[in-house]
Amino acid sequence: MGRIIAVANQKGGVGKTTTSINLAACLAEKGKKVLAVDMDPQGNLTSGLGIDKNTLEYTIYHAMSGEINIGECMIVHPLEHGLDLSVLPANRDLAGAEVELVDAEDPQHILKNLLKSVKKKYDFIIIDCPPALGMLTINSMTAADTVLVPIQCEFFALDGLSQLIYTINLIKKKLNKSLEIEGVVFTMYDARTNLSLEVVENVKNNLDQFIYKTIIPRNVRLAEAPSFGLPINLYDSRSSGAQGYRDLADEVINNKLYAKL
Repeated sequence: MGRIIAVANQKGGVGKTTTSINLAACLAEKGKKVLAVDMDPQGNLTSGLGIDKNTLEYTIYHAMSGEINIGECMIVHPLEHGLDLSVLPANRDLAGAEVELVDAEDPQHILKNLLKSVKKKYDFIIIDCPPALGMLTINSMTAADTVLVPIQCEFFALDGLSQLIYTINLIKKKLNKSLEIEGVVFTMYDARTNLSLEVVENVKNNLDQFIYKTIIPRNVRLAEAPSFGLPINLYDSRSSGAQGYRDLADEVINNKLYAKL
């Protein structure tokens, strides 16, 4: 049965969508069957996987609003190269869900109920959350088994993290008793600066959570890849960014936390 991972951090610009795209693609590269779910109205995961978000007839929004079933908005294998990676896309239509879903029956469980019908078909379902702790993120965490938290190697890395952890624990208490924190992954690491090293050490000393050994480097090719609609392992397979996300995929696959789920 598929493991559902919500990639979340309410801070923008921390590499959340980059991590969602490239973790999903690298898991697929390793032979896993993967579904990537775009829960961000910006639709960057959708476009980063080569899908024109502006021409879509149906998106995850239409499935959540009950207009269609989940299969009608799913895009199967948008990338070539034999990757078993499918996408539930999003665009700006999803922004309306924050308001509209409040009046729905059991609004926090809409995504969870949708994914029930397909969960058994996938090894991993990766959910890209919006950079806010609203209804869409609550839906994502209620549906998830675990939450993966990307942290940028910057001075304010810990800012807002306590609020995110508080929210995760609240959702666990009220809505999803099996929810766990998958772990923390450092992104945008620059080995040339002392600051990146200091941030890593500071977070390790102040955060009582599992921290992945893999550290994603700041990499030009990684930044370029989304504009070509490709994950980094297809855009530049030999880049340090590609190797970083392959290493992270290995760690996620072997995470002992899954033995408890």
